[in-house]
Amino acid sequence: MKRVLIGGGTGFIGTRLSNLLKDSGYNVTIISRMPGLGRITWHEVEKHGIKEPTTAIVNLCGQNVLDPTRRWTPGFKQNVWSSRINTSASLVKAITHATPEFKPDVFINVSGVSNYKPDSKKVYTEYDECKKYDYMSELCIEWEKAATIDKSHGVRNVKLRTGVVLGREGGMIKSLYLPFFFGAGGPVGDGKQPLPWIHIDDLCELIMFSIENKNVDGVLNAVSPDIITNMEFAKAFGRAMWRPALIPLPEAVVNMLFSKERAVLLTSGAKIEPKRTIETGFKYQYPKIYDACRSESKLFLF
Repeated sequence: MKRVLIGGGTGFIGTRLSNLLKDSGYNVTIISRMPGLGRITWHEVEKHGIKEPTTAIVNLCGQNVLDPTRRWTPGFKQNVWSSRINTSASLVKAITHATPEFKPDVFINVSGVSNYKPDSKKVYTEYDECKKYDYMSELCIEWEKAATIDKSHGVRNVKLRTGVVLGREGGMIKSLYLPFFFGAGGPVGDGKQPLPWIHIDDLCELIMFSIENKNVDGVLNAVSPDIITNMEFAKAFGRAMWRPALIPLPEAVVNMLFSKERAVLLTSGAKIEPKRTIETGFKYQYPKIYDACRSESKLFLF
């Protein structure tokens, strides 16, 4: 039986990924704070390591940075940091200390694209060097460092940098659905900022593709090849819902709601190409923004 451990497997992405893997014949175990059926706890992983034969480990953990109910305090910033860095480091430690019969073939860590500095004249690929330029870029760079396994351990180390994940059950679309439904949707600010994105089904398929293909290793941009702006997303989502998308959310309001340091996730962005991802042979089910929006614009989740 092929077995996959998923850190953060009960969330928006993890739930869809778990279902895909189970439907494809995998045995899925969730690493969670709470014990339960089909779960192990982070405490167990940290104390005992990996004690069963494992095909892959996938880490999706991370406190929601844009949780509107949480103020951007030093304490919340620390939660955002530790929920990513500490879980990645714990899994790397468990993998490197595992006996050969239990060691996974691949460790996949899903992080973000904030390590690409916004630049209207540049299109980034996985081959570009990343440097720290603000809190979010530092977080992503240190996150990837914590998720790095030395090649001597013989475990493939895949680092997926994901853009905005489009799915009805969570993320941006869940937050924007009602405003758009009632005709109050529109771009953030002037809408000219790039919006790297990926459909949730493509992200989950890319994770499974990375598990099953031994040629996949290193950094992959988990974004669509369709490079768009925030305005183009708003128009596509409005069209998919048969609604206008004319009411912008002023940048000043976004900065006030979230604080400028994390509001940059909405008010700015980089043009990003999934060059290495395409080179692996991965095929997107939703390469165009309108098709992605249409598939996730349904009113009901069943």
